Amino acid sequence: MSVLIIVFLTAIVALFAGVYEKGKLSRYIGILGLIIAFYVSYLPGCPFFGQFKDMFEFGANAALFTKISIVILILLFFLGGFAFSNHRSHQSELYALMLFSLCGGIIMFSFQNLVTLFLGIEILSIPLYVLAGSKKSDLRSNEASLKYFLMGAFATGFLLFGIAFVYGSSGSFDLYKIHEYGIAQPHNLMFTMGAILMLCSLAFKTSMAPFHMWSPDVYQGSPSIITAFMMSVVKIAAFYAFFKMMTIGFTGIIGEWINIIGVMIIITLFLANVMGLAQSNAKRMLAYSSVSHVGYISLIFFGMNSLSTYNLAFYLFAYSLATVGVMMCLIWVEKLKRETSYNAFSGLGHTEPILAVAATVSLFSMAGIPLTAGFMGKFSIFAQAIDKAPFLVLVAVLGSALSIAYYLRVVMAMFFPKETSFKTSEKVTITYNIVAVFVVVALIALGIFPDLFAKQFGL
Repeated sequence: MSVLIIVFLTAIVALFAGVYEKGKLSRYIGILGLIIAFYVSYLPGCPFFGQFKDMFEFGANAALFTKISIVILILLFFLGGFAFSNHRSHQSELYALMLFSLCGGIIMFSFQNLVTLFLGIEILSIPLYVLAGSKKSDLRSNEASLKYFLMGAFATGFLLFGIAFVYGSSGSFDLYKIHEYGIAQPHNLMFTMGAILMLCSLAFKTSMAPFHMWSPDVYQGSPSIITAFMMSVVKIAAFYAFFKMMTIGFTGIIGEWINIIGVMIIITLFLANVMGLAQSNAKRMLAYSSVSHVGYISLIFFGMNSLSTYNLAFYLFAYSLATVGVMMCLIWVEKLKRETSYNAFSGLGHTEPILAVAATVSLFSMAGIPLTAGFMGKFSIFAQAIDKAPFLVLVAVLGSALSIAYYLRVVMAMFFPKETSFKTSEKVTITYNIVAVFVVVALIALGIFPDLFAKQFGL
């Protein structure tokens, strides 16, 4: 809980920096606070907070997912100076809202009780509704905020209805008591209905088909750095909460819901990859790409073993790093060209080679090309699921192969332009180049030496 308090206080200080017209300092305040929180996450928990363990337990798994979320958010904050250059009057609010949203994510990593899960989801989501619409002069941004809010409220209704059913049958909100009840009463209809309703709600939060309808419009309409935040940090929080809820709380009735997830994986991979191929806008293509990755990650539910949580963390970290690498390139192009079509990237490889290489390596990692972290992430999850669900793994492999086609469209535009090259007098900042080099090195290093992930995060 010490990490949660540090992140919360950092958000408060960043917010008040704007009150005193020091909005530019908010980014540095946020980075400093996140570095302190990252350090504290390695320290033993304070005994005082032990009294809350029935509701909030910051154990080893919660610490792991908190660490990777903090690392990704630090990288996004480094990109914020250029990305938020048009938001000078309220930069502090945007940084603070991202930190508040991370607070919700930390609660979701640590929940032991369904009430805590609900609070975590709402604390994560409410700042996102504001962030999605923070580009107030853009109608797409306004539309994204409204759609996200309405669909989020709808999903919250599913969650609360499911919690009511689970509580009504088991008599408890505690995750482990629910687990015990599921083993003792695996055929209770009300309990099963509650579990499925909660599954649907978390499927919405992770943008898993057919509950993905909001994500392409929201991701495209939101400011690009906010899109990157939703595709990485928010995805990490939502999916780990989903994984924890289903594999601990509802293990006793796994036969009732595992086939539903299997069908949803097939729908997700088919729709996302086909729609990704049909896009002419790179940002919208990345939105469908994000949906497809939920399908790959969801194979973690099949063939679960002692390494499942580690494999999940590795995949989410690799995917989030790649997201930062691609989105930083998109942020730069969008600022200068005011569009995100494939043509907007024409010739970028010649004028800004470091940025283009970072985007290329990131896209290759997303596609699962060998010697990248994305390949190792997919391989570990596919290898885990191959015995229990060979057909789903085959679908995932075919989907992954199909995704290469739309990722290559961006790469081809950057290095082999058909039209005029990318021309601008403005050069990429040193900060962007440093982040680009870090992303490239991290993705390749983790692809060749995956054990570095365990060593760096204290596992």
